[in-house]
Amino acid sequence: MKIVVLSDTHIPKKAKVLPIALLAELETADLILHAGDWQVPEVYTMLSVFAGVEGVHGNVDNPEVKSLFPEKKIIRAGKFKMGIIHGHGLGKTTEKRAVEAFSGETVDCIIFGHSHIPVNKYSGDILLFNPGSATDKRRHNRYSYGIIEAGEELLARHVFFESKLPGILD
Repeated sequence: MKIVVLSDTHIPKKAKVLPIALLAELETADLILHAGDWQVPEVYTMLSVFAGVEGVHGNVDNPEVKSLFPEKKIIRAGKFKMGIIHGHGLGKTTEKRAVEAFSGETVDCIIFGHSHIPVNKYSGDILLFNPGSATDKRRHNRYSYGIIEAGEELLARHVFFESKLPGILD
């Protein structure tokens, strides 16, 4: 199962549409996960053309997005349980807040966003994955999104790119 992982798309503030560098991966996705800060529900509409979409809301999402998506959720991808949360809040780092949000729950992977900084590492047996942002690289030198392959094991990687040239028109 090929999962495209996004967060912090911030459409329409940081981009009007999804970047062209993302489109080929979306075409072959079995599932798309979004870890919040969509900003508007039209992002869900853009993504749902390609595959099923699961996600959570973030701290800058409008009320309509917040009504469509919970603050956190656990989904099953193949034999794996994946926790999704945006990761915003007070105190601690984004990563620590994300891990704490799923303490006491059994998950194989925690997907989070908020910081716009790509993360791909294990904490014990749990894969921690932040895809970065495909439209707002903020404190990173390139835009990014993630790919997780859920087969016999979880294989996660980032895709980095230089330009957020538009790919899907309104």
